[in-house]
Amino acid sequence: MTRVVFLDTETTSLRHDRRAWEVGLIVRDPGKPDAEHQWFVDMYDLDLGNADVMSLKIGRFYDRHPQARDGQDEGWADTVSELEVMRRVEQLTRGAHIVGAVPNFDTEVLGARMRANGICPSWHYHLCYVEALTVGYLAGRGIDGIQGDPEGATARTFDPRDLPWKSDDLSAALGITVSDEDRHTALGDARWARAIYDAVTGHG
Repeated sequence: MTRVVFLDTETTSLRHDRRAWEVGLIVRDPGKPDAEHQWFVDMYDLDLGNADVMSLKIGRFYDRHPQARDGQDEGWADTVSELEVMRRVEQLTRGAHIVGAVPNFDTEVLGARMRANGICPSWHYHLCYVEALTVGYLAGRGIDGIQGDPEGATARTFDPRDLPWKSDDLSAALGITVSDEDRHTALGDARWARAIYDAVTGHG
């Protein structure tokens, strides 16, 4: 079994030139406990003049980023340069299978910023989308296999052809919920992806 990395980022926008301001990942190696990693990128590496205010709001940038939260540079010690974050991410994801919710969104921004810093991304090119994994699992088991609220919309109307799939509904169908405090945080969403993956694959 190869390394699996559960990955998520919070970014400055949805555009192709977005920057990752928070990166969270969980490394799973065979026979070892999962190892969690999380970084805030130094605000001066983020090109905030090109950011989208709604993207920053969703991830609570001004409440959670150490430098933005303090309003000055007091949080500098709690941030890491983009170059160092990209180095660490490359080391931890080298040859790994990436698992996440729409993981291409995260690998695209990380890959672009790695290359901008002279680093070659080297994770395995097969990405694992937990939403697609869950839809296949639920479709294969049918309504009787759903463990969520029997009165909920998912239990009544689940149809894999009904797009777009909603992460909240799919994870609820597996009996998984995420607190508002953890949602749209990089490490919180990486943990959420891990919980879905483990529920479907039977890990642990």
